[in-house]
Amino acid sequence: MEFKGFKEKVVFITGVSSGIGQAQAIAFLEQNAYVFGMDIAEKGIFAVAEFQNNPHFAYFLGDTSKKEEVEEAVKKAMQQFGQIDILLNTAGILDGYAPTLETDESLWDRIMTVNVKGTYLVTNAVLPHMVVRKSGVVVNMASIAGFVAGGGGAAYTASKHAIIGYTKQLDYDYVKLGIRANGIAPGAIETPMNQADFAGDGKMAKWVAKETPAGRWAKAQEVANLTLYLASPEADYIHGTIIPIDGGWLGK
Repeated sequence: MEFKGFKEKVVFITGVSSGIGQAQAIAFLEQNAYVFGMDIAEKGIFAVAEFQNNPHFAYFLGDTSKKEEVEEAVKKAMQQFGQIDILLNTAGILDGYAPTLETDESLWDRIMTVNVKGTYLVTNAVLPHMVVRKSGVVVNMASIAGFVAGGGGAAYTASKHAIIGYTKQLDYDYVKLGIRANGIAPGAIETPMNQADFAGDGKMAKWVAKETPAGRWAKAQEVANLTLYLASPEADYIHGTIIPIDGGWLGK
């Protein structure tokens, strides 16, 4: 899949070591973009050939929920590549589908800190550089859990509803300054984050596939392909929108 407009562009991606974030990094590298990744874990990054000794790729090991680490990562990205054109807030964690009475305060805080505060901190660190240049694209990772119940537990569902609202407001506030913000709402995507569903006889994974109208889980690359479109000049008139990629789940 080829899109125009990514050559020489710099993409900052969180959650880059595995899953959707890694697939996004590979997809943008294939479009001759520069990619700066941030993740709390190094494992997985160098297992992919596209990352090895690639002058178009650099990364920073850090926690997106810690302001000082986020600011250091953005500083290094600017030093390495001189600009940030596209921000992909992809990092996130699940809550094990815990209902509210099984969600203690520490779990609630952890989910909100990583999924919501992390997105806010990274955006606020990158956005000023976009505003100066009067150009930039932000793609936030929401979920079908941001639209309906059942895609996560109490904390995860609340966090993804928050991401959807934040994305809409972000675009509304900065569109006149040349910034475009949208989100993606995945359904069942086969990634390391969902490996628990495939454990044992894979009963949960089979149930999810059966309940999905498309009859299957999606691959991370499919989400990366949608990201390419949303971040491309071809999508310039799409603003403050959350696009599901869910195999028809929300249409049930």
